[in-house]
Amino acid sequence: MSLFPQQICRRSFLQTGGVSLGSMALADLLRSPAVQATDRQQTQVQSWNGILNPLNSAPRAKRIIWLYMAGGMTHIDTFDNKPKLAELHGTPMPESITKGQQIAQLQGQRLTCFAPQHPFRQWGQSGQSLAEIWPRLGKHCADDMCIVRSLHTDAINHDPAHTFMNTGTMTAGRPAMGSWLLYGLGAETQSLPGFVVMVSTGKYGQRQPIAARQWHSGFLPGQFQGVEFRGTGDPVLYVRNPAGVSKNQQRDVVDAVQQLNSITNRRLDDPEIATRVSQYELAFRMQTSVPELMDVRSEPEHVFELYGTKGGDGSFASNCLLARRLAERGVRFIQLYHRDWDHHGAVKEHSAGTAAEVDQGMAALITDLKQRGMLEDTIIVFGSEFGRTPMAQGNGRDHHLAGFTMWFAGGGFKPGFSYGAT
Repeated sequence: MSLFPQQICRRSFLQTGGVSLGSMALADLLRSPAVQATDRQQTQVQSWNGILNPLNSAPRAKRIIWLYMAGGMTHIDTFDNKPKLAELHGTPMPESITKGQQIAQLQGQRLTCFAPQHPFRQWGQSGQSLAEIWPRLGKHCADDMCIVRSLHTDAINHDPAHTFMNTGTMTAGRPAMGSWLLYGLGAETQSLPGFVVMVSTGKYGQRQPIAARQWHSGFLPGQFQGVEFRGTGDPVLYVRNPAGVSKNQQRDVVDAVQQLNSITNRRLDDPEIATRVSQYELAFRMQTSVPELMDVRSEPEHVFELYGTKGGDGSFASNCLLARRLAERGVRFIQLYHRDWDHHGAVKEHSAGTAAEVDQGMAALITDLKQRGMLEDTIIVFGSEFGRTPMAQGNGRDHHLAGFTMWFAGGGFKPGFSYGAT
């Protein structure tokens, strides 16, 4: 009996198709060990060298470490001194400056000038102008920094501003910068993710959430998305084997799953299945590489003194130490968020407190990389999603998209140099 297309009901189709697919899967699993071994070799992760390789010339930098000050850091009280603003403190802000400017919470209120809340001084041989709330950064790193004071953005609220900073657009679904970098250049490690994110939280500002889509791969394959490492406990959940499961047993489980995935992938040729295959392999290798990464007991005592932490406490300084260890192991893009810069009130006290939370860690990171000869091929990026207003919001500052500051170090950036103005 033959079934014409118009005679096939849903139940018949599923029964016939299910038996056929089941038979194919069973036949594949019952093949000889030699054939299975060949398939296993084919499903092993292939080293991704990047879509741009081979490069026309050797790049100056190999990796990026982005120190992301989430919440909208006040540039006026940290890296962008405004003596004239201090002279005008408490007076109405001239309309010629505020006219046409987008304002968040100060909309409709009286706009008054608000002086920088911390004294500034010249640091290093280059005479870089930094607030005195950066004692370690100023003393040890001013001559390594390239400060850019002419940044502006299109987004005035935190979440779209994060998305714009990370992806170049406020439209959700675009790949993050780290994903593009990994896609273009590949990774230098096969035992760790090429794009790692860590988040620390301070105790002074409003703690705006950081969504995982800020390190998502968007329409690129999932293998290029960032992996968040936790700062305390197990950095990646479920990487350790359950009690009673040996490494060999886990290897057998991974191999069996990979064989099933390969069956499906031969039929569908789906890049997401290939991504899942590579992620299983990476997760298996991370069972060894991640504990080794987190075990900082081999670090000499002077390194702990430099960072002010012995690691594992979830602090920004601890994450900076891990960032250096990740960089040594070939991770291409490392992003450290610190959620403590949304200072709508008490900006003087809170900016000083938040600066103290990050000053030693990032100064130590730059110093450590420099001592190891790694700063020259590492780009350090420091910045926020937007700045803060030169107008008062009580004793704090509102969001400001028309001007803010970022600085860079290493990787070919001109050291001891400042550019631009707001």
